[in-house]
Order: sequence, then C-alpha cells, then structure tokens
Amino acid sequence: MSLHGHILPAFIVLFAWFGSTGVVAWLANRGKATFARSLSWAGFAAGICLCVIVWAAHGADAAGPSLADAYISFGAALVIWGWLELTFLTGIVAGPRRTVSDPHARGWRRFADAAATLIHHELAIAVVLVMLVSLTWDSANPTGAVIFSLLFALRLSAKLNLFVGVPNMSDEIMPGHLEYLKTYFGPRRLHGALAFSLVALAALSLWLGARALAAPDDSFAAVSATLVFMLAALGALEHLFLALPFRDGALWRWALPDARKG
Repeated sequence: MSLHGHILPAFIVLFAWFGSTGVVAWLANRGKATFARSLSWAGFAAGICLCVIVWAAHGADAAGPSLADAYISFGAALVIWGWLELTFLTGIVAGPRRTVSDPHARGWRRFADAAATLIHHELAIAVVLVMLVSLTWDSANPTGAVIFSLLFALRLSAKLNLFVGVPNMSDEIMPGHLEYLKTYFGPRRLHGALAFSLVALAALSLWLGARALAAPDDSFAAVSATLVFMLAALGALEHLFLALPFRDGALWRWALPDARKG
C-alpha cells in the first residue's frame, strides 16, 4: 500500500463523496426560484466534464495515462452525476407520475406506479451511461465511465431496497416538493433484498480492494482502482446505513436551509 497510489485517492473519494452530496442537497433545497440557474450552470459544467472524460481517456501519451488522468476522470464523472441528481431532486426530470402512492396498489401495479415517478430520470442516466461507455470504449483510461456505471448501480440498488422496505429510510435531505415519493417506500423492516445487497457490495468492495492493492505502487492503475474501490465501499456503507438506526442524513444537515434543519 502506498501513499500516492492508495491512501491519497481513498481520502479524495471520501471528501468528494461528502462534499458533493452536500452541495447537491443544498442546491436542491434552496427553493424553486433558484433551480433554473443552478441547473443551467450544472449542465454547462457537466457538458465540459463529458469532453474532459473523453480527452482523459484518449489523450494519454505513449507512456500511458498519468495519476492526474485518473483523478480528472473521477472528478468529471462526479460532476456529471451531480448534475443528473440535481435534475431529479429539483423535480425537473423525474417521471410522469407525481402524486402519492395508491394505498390499495399491490404487487406489479405498485411497482409500476413507483417506477413511473422516476423513469424519465433513470432513462436519462442510462443514456449518459451509454455515451460515456461508447466514447471511452477500448481506451487506456476508462475511469470516468467505470465510476459513473458504479454510481448508477449503487443508486438503482438503493432505490429498489427503499421500495421493498428498509429499517432506516434515510430521507432527511429529500426536498419538500418530493415528499410524495416517500409514500412509495416499503415498510420499515429488514428484508432479504437488503441483506443480499450488503453481501454483494461487500464482496465487490473486497474484490476491487484486492485489485487496487495488486496494482503497482504509485501507478495510474493503483489510483484508478482505488478510486473505484473506495466508491464501492462507501456505497456498501450507505446500504448499511439503511439497515441501522443511524440517521446518516444528519451528516449533511449543514447543507440544508434552516427550515429543513428543524
């Protein structure tokens, strides 16, 4: 394990995860009058970051991608992801259904109703994912596409678990205009789906961690693999929060307007 190949990138992911979540929560809870400007600037930044990811993927010299290329790709993917999350949390890109859940809906109908509340956003993420994968395919530095793919998988897993039901909903930072989404959450219980998710994410994190440690010290491969590993580990931690009586939303109370801190 090396400082520049493993320890430093792990801390960078930790601070980026904490800070970016807080920034998105702050922007989404400021009020509808601010949404247009926030989304415009975030969209502009996301467009630039898409170009940056492509450049970092294919612009390496003969010696191969550098450590900086891995960090740049990671940061750019996080900005694009943050913009997409902001489009959802502001309610701009969500789904055709924007009403509370039918209390009598069961089974497939309940799932279809829940999916209709966010299907447009999921499709938007899928389109961006396909773009990133296709634009960085067979490149020396696919870090940006890998990071974005992992974020998509972690988000989808969390949403499915919330639909089925988890002990801790962790919904403190959800803006008031999206309160209707909470009616689609399942009962507060420890379901087998969450247990499976935790085991799968723990196994994935261990595998990614082993890959990171196996890479040459202070190399691009070590940094890139560590960035992906740390993000997976944080995703596993977020899933663990869903099972524990710990209000992880309190970690971002500093980012919420006074009215939401209550």
